Amino acid sequence: MESLQGYRGLTLKLLRDAGVKVRDHIRVYRGEDVFEGILMPRIELGEKENLVIKLANGYNVGVRVTSQTKIEKVEVEEKPNQNHVEFKVEEKEGLPEVYILGTGGTIASRVEYRTGAVYPSLTTEDLYRSIPELSNLAKIKTKVLFNIFSENMTPKHWSEIAKTTAKILEEEKVNGVIIAHGTDTMGYTASALSFALQNPPTPIILVGSQRSSDRPSSDAALNLIGAVRAAAYAPFAEVTVAMHEWVADEAIVFHRGTKVRKCHTSRRDAFQSINTKPIAKMVENKIVMLTEDYRRRGEGELTLKPDFDERVALLKFYPGFNPQIVEWLIEQKYLGIVFEGTGLGHVGKYCFDSIKKAVDSGLVVAMTSQCIWGSIRMTVYDTGRDLLSLGVIPLKDMLPETALVKMMWSFGQTKNPEKVKELMLKNIAGEYSERLPL
Repeated sequence: MESLQGYRGLTLKLLRDAGVKVRDHIRVYRGEDVFEGILMPRIELGEKENLVIKLANGYNVGVRVTSQTKIEKVEVEEKPNQNHVEFKVEEKEGLPEVYILGTGGTIASRVEYRTGAVYPSLTTEDLYRSIPELSNLAKIKTKVLFNIFSENMTPKHWSEIAKTTAKILEEEKVNGVIIAHGTDTMGYTASALSFALQNPPTPIILVGSQRSSDRPSSDAALNLIGAVRAAAYAPFAEVTVAMHEWVADEAIVFHRGTKVRKCHTSRRDAFQSINTKPIAKMVENKIVMLTEDYRRRGEGELTLKPDFDERVALLKFYPGFNPQIVEWLIEQKYLGIVFEGTGLGHVGKYCFDSIKKAVDSGLVVAMTSQCIWGSIRMTVYDTGRDLLSLGVIPLKDMLPETALVKMMWSFGQTKNPEKVKELMLKNIAGEYSERLPL
């Protein structure tokens, strides 16, 4: 029942008997305790004899229901807000223009405190209202491209983001483009755009938040301020990810799109540059470059290559790995496989026959490492040398996620396996480190 989402058992019966639905104002009597607030939806798999209400102070509270619990609907008169002041956007003249694309995620949404509903919030007015500092940094234009959780992002979405970004850069002549994105797969999208949007004339910055905007510990505002400042003023012109450098609100770092990984589920500094330094950071409202190895603003002429082929698999090797998975991929007409091997780039010898069948069938098979830092070295041990002789191509220190995206992109450019191998071994968007840091 949609009007009582998530409720079951005795709780559902009492709510129905009281004639209430989710988002109604209710009063709950449990012994001497009385709770009053907005009835909230709840997850299907939670304790069935609980209900959730949002109190007047904005906090949610769970109430355990028994046969003695009484529930009643409260009619609340909507009163006009006498203190309401119409919000007007006052854009300052002479500021650079920045375009923000919304694709979903925590940073592109807002909690409505009366009902607890979460909805997309990416209009210029919403941004200026919630983060007034932005009006002093840039003139902002916005567009919601789509509004999805990042785990639902696919290569088709990557293509759409790339095409839309290219159109904005061609038609709007903005100083930079920001893409608001959920954090879970933001690294994949950053890699995809790094290959699809080559030689951009301005920064293209993906930004997300680990904590929602209704929480005191939210990182959304500072992340977005950093992204807007960099898009408007930074000297680099690359695809980057802008997130907290540390758990405190001290600095925002800009990670190269092909070298960044989400390394923590919830910390505000979850994103880290792997085998390289971040390109830059914002500290004390200034953009500080951390390397000389970056593409300069205004030097490039954008080349759009937005096509991806999804028939590529990323396989993590583990003790007991079933090599029949490789043969299934051959049967399913896959074009390539990226292995996430152990250590220096190894898989068990019992997988060799299946890998040979894959290579002989025309699949491109490549090797990365499960280790976070360092580079594969497939010439050190017999296992690695044998894999090389089978035709497996070594991808040095390329991240497995980046390798997957790059192979999808490579097959989007050509279906010739030999040309795909050439592309995979070419350093196109900084996916290979020229020298590993100590």
